[in-house]
Amino acid sequence: MAEITQAQIEAVLKEINDPYGEKDIVSSKAVKSIDIDGSTVKIVVELGYPAKGIVDALAKEITEKVQAIDGVEGADVTVGWKIVSHAVQKNLSPLPNVKNIIAVASGKGGVGKSTTTVNLALALAAEGARVGVLDADIYGPSIPRMLGITGQPASKDGNSLEPMENYGIQAMSIGFLIEEDTPMIWRGPMVTQALEQLLSDTQWDDLDYLIIDMPPGTGDTQLTLSQKIPVSGAVIVTTPQDIALLDARKGLKMFEKVEVTVLGIVENMSTHICSNCGHEEHIFGAGGGERMAQEHGVDLLGSLPLDITIREQADSGHPTVVADPEGKISQVYRDIARRTAAKLAKQAKDYKAKFPKIVIQNT
Repeated sequence: MAEITQAQIEAVLKEINDPYGEKDIVSSKAVKSIDIDGSTVKIVVELGYPAKGIVDALAKEITEKVQAIDGVEGADVTVGWKIVSHAVQKNLSPLPNVKNIIAVASGKGGVGKSTTTVNLALALAAEGARVGVLDADIYGPSIPRMLGITGQPASKDGNSLEPMENYGIQAMSIGFLIEEDTPMIWRGPMVTQALEQLLSDTQWDDLDYLIIDMPPGTGDTQLTLSQKIPVSGAVIVTTPQDIALLDARKGLKMFEKVEVTVLGIVENMSTHICSNCGHEEHIFGAGGGERMAQEHGVDLLGSLPLDITIREQADSGHPTVVADPEGKISQVYRDIARRTAAKLAKQAKDYKAKFPKIVIQNT
């Protein structure tokens, strides 16, 4: 029997691409170990993003390829993931207990940004991550209703707030602290101060990702948030409509100016499918998100239809990803979640926590 070599195994593994990466699993350093014991091969693969929905298929593909090697009688393949903290703006440090903050933004309102935020968070959780949502839209907080959460957050120490939870998602919003129909008649500085407090005074519990639902626009509040909150990456939500794209470009450029990496664009309401006859129509235009992505050199993370069930499920507090987890639209959200997390995984890692603090004392 021919002796199996590590080079043989690696050559086969180089034929297998990381499903959401641009390289094979060897080049992307996802292969953590290859152990050869006679005719049995043990392989451990570790992706940099949560991937519960694809690990079984990837493990099967690896197993079949390795078992086809002459001399291999058994392959023990483990595929998992590890989420690490990634670099933020130069003058900021990541929050304790929060590995990565992803800002979800749009240049204008009405493009489905909050609905996308909630379903993205739920999709990341469904893929195996620990996820939280911060509702940064002080004037129109909608996250409590969309996540089906009522009541007020508790405070164990009298100084900080415990996040509210539902569907395995930790959440904080000004909407938990006021009545739903109470208007927030605040000036800009009060808004930014409130948001900083909501972020830093919440006892987030060991989050892989904190998704921030940014307020629409590119004004003082958005700029302050972008400069003061340690963001690892941003997602821009738009519709194909020219007016929405015009404003979305402003949001994208704002993040570029404050040195926050734009992970990609989500095109919402890309097509409308008639619930009666099934006719598909591009009522807001076609291909706008893809053109914008190409123009600015970022990824189009995915496109979502204009579907009445998405709106109804969000309004009822049962967002699509939990209301219909096996449905087509939920699978699109999970695909977007994997693409977003995989794109973030390619960014520079945060090494600050690995360096000891050096204190010089006079003795």
